[in-house]
Amino acid sequence: MVSLTIPFSAACERNKDPILDVLQPHFEGLTRVLEIGSGTAQHAVYFARACPHLRWQTSDQAEHIQGIEAQLSNAAVSNVLPPLTLNVSQADWVGDTTPYDAVYTANTLHIMDQQHVEAFFAGLPKVTAENGFLFVYGPFKYGGEFTTPSNAAFDQTLRARGVGSALRDFDWVDGLAREQGFALLADHAMPANNQCVIWQRTA
Repeated sequence: MVSLTIPFSAACERNKDPILDVLQPHFEGLTRVLEIGSGTAQHAVYFARACPHLRWQTSDQAEHIQGIEAQLSNAAVSNVLPPLTLNVSQADWVGDTTPYDAVYTANTLHIMDQQHVEAFFAGLPKVTAENGFLFVYGPFKYGGEFTTPSNAAFDQTLRARGVGSALRDFDWVDGLAREQGFALLADHAMPANNQCVIWQRTA
């Protein structure tokens, strides 16, 4: 039997506690969460263990599915569901299912190109329940300006990849959220020049 490598992200290990500190009060009132871009699935495992009442649905693009499956098999957390193969540009993300209480995504918007960010927000109303939440973690620009020199350097590194990756301007992202009926509730400054942003569906 071929054993799969369990993926690991040092950044996920560092930021899991600060993110949980911000989101746990919101998690307490929820049941079903859809994570977009689960990556190594470290957040899924950690948050689900801390909040055993949640049913946490992992998802990612096809090339990451085996790594997520390996992580979940190793962790054996009963309230984390096997990953869905999901690209935000596809018309149907999750099939015919009950809308989720919240959508969570971390460190994805600056990896996606602009069209995929727009597709991400356009897809949210189909999967998010009335009064449901959107939780986004990652770095942003504000008013077109970088918050730190390190974020400016990070943006240059992203752009050099040539695939449309870049730090997104917060006002633009918030505008996309509002267009889909999500109102901004909070924007928390986080360690390492990141933000944890909370929206709630109002329409």
